[in-house]
Amino acid sequence: MYIVYILFSRSNEKIYTGHTTNLVKRFHFHNIHGRQRWTLQYRPWEVIYLEVFDDKPTAMKREWLLKSGKGRAWIWGKIQQEYYAKGFISNDLND
Repeated sequence: MYIVYILFSRSNEKIYTGHTTNLVKRFHFHNIHGRQRWTLQYRPWEVIYLEVFDDKPTAMKREWLLKSGKGRAWIWGKIQQEYYAKGFISNDLND
């Protein structure tokens, strides 16, 4: 099982998109143990969205789509429309 996830730093208005096989461990890494400068400086992170895939190539394809200009626009639209009202964004891929 591969998970594509979106993290959001509310205090800094930043998003981070990645993939993993262990979301709890990865989330803990981003918020506690991670030393990568970019994610370190925008803590704390919240998981606001995820999708589950059976194989790594499909998950990576989706991650790259979400990191594209169109994908980032979709994420920011969902943040504006849903996150601020509900605290998460829905998995409605048709929006």
